[in-house]
Amino acid sequence: MAENEWLNKDFYKVLGVSKDASADEITKAYRKLARKYHPDLNKTKEAEEKFKDISEAYDVLNNKDSRQKYDAIRQFGMGGARFAGGSGQGGFDASGFSDIFGSMFGAGAGGPQGSSRIRFSTGGQGGPDLNDIFQAFGGAAGQGGFGSRGGYQYQEAPQPERGRDRNSKITLTTRQAVKGATVSLGLDGRKFKTHIPAGVKDGQKIRLAGKGHAGLNGGAHGDLYLTVHVKADKRFSMRGHDVLVDLPLTVSEAALGGKVDAKDIDGNIVTFKVPAGSGSGTEVRLKGRGVQNPKGNGDLIGVVSVKVPGNLSLLQKKALKEFASHSKDFSEQIAAERLG
Repeated sequence: MAENEWLNKDFYKVLGVSKDASADEITKAYRKLARKYHPDLNKTKEAEEKFKDISEAYDVLNNKDSRQKYDAIRQFGMGGARFAGGSGQGGFDASGFSDIFGSMFGAGAGGPQGSSRIRFSTGGQGGPDLNDIFQAFGGAAGQGGFGSRGGYQYQEAPQPERGRDRNSKITLTTRQAVKGATVSLGLDGRKFKTHIPAGVKDGQKIRLAGKGHAGLNGGAHGDLYLTVHVKADKRFSMRGHDVLVDLPLTVSEAALGGKVDAKDIDGNIVTFKVPAGSGSGTEVRLKGRGVQNPKGNGDLIGVVSVKVPGNLSLLQKKALKEFASHSKDFSEQIAAERLG
């Protein structure tokens, strides 16, 4: 913000602190207001403007030199003003700056020795130059001052800049991905916990607001983006909000159908109703037993895989040949499918 606008801005009032507030009090007030009006948290136009105002105020008051200059400008006024010290009429009390004026101009600056009335000039009128006064408060060439014609020269105050984002990775088991999990993360030597939502997918990115790099000049922190890797499981996987589980069946179970027991992802026993004539790839469903989601729970789906014994006894071979002899039509149908 331009220093020539400081006369019209009460930064202490913007932050809600007194003019004698400490640096810690100013920082605390700014952080409280920033959380309330930050554009990422408050999407209104009024909040955006309010956030700009508190950021400008913090940029000035958080810096010792710029705060001194601001206080001086607010009290001195602009260009050739006359200030009466200790008059009780709203004039500026120069006693607090006597050491500065004495070293710069001597005891007679602007009036007889012992006088509390001081004249200030913007230069060229034979009186003290306000450029010298502001430099005494930490001002440097090119950072603000009155020109030879009374025009105030300034540079814009540094604008708040949002911090850079961070990227990290995390590995979860399939069960953690299905159920959700609270995990511990490390950041700049500090530990913190965050919750991973149920149903997170492999490769998905999760945004953790404000966990990125710190901003500049009072700007907001960046965000942290976690890329999730889900370890493959031998039996379970996800499809949307549904949880798929391998459901191995014998030839007779698949052919005859019936109720079969299996374990869900928590290790609990569940019962699937398998229709007669099921083949490998057939899906049987238990409603609402998948990923738990406020918008609707997924299902637990058993995916049938028909298993046959590797080594058959003579009795088993005889029984199968007899079965095949009674299933010639079916065998011919399958053979035709193989031949296209």
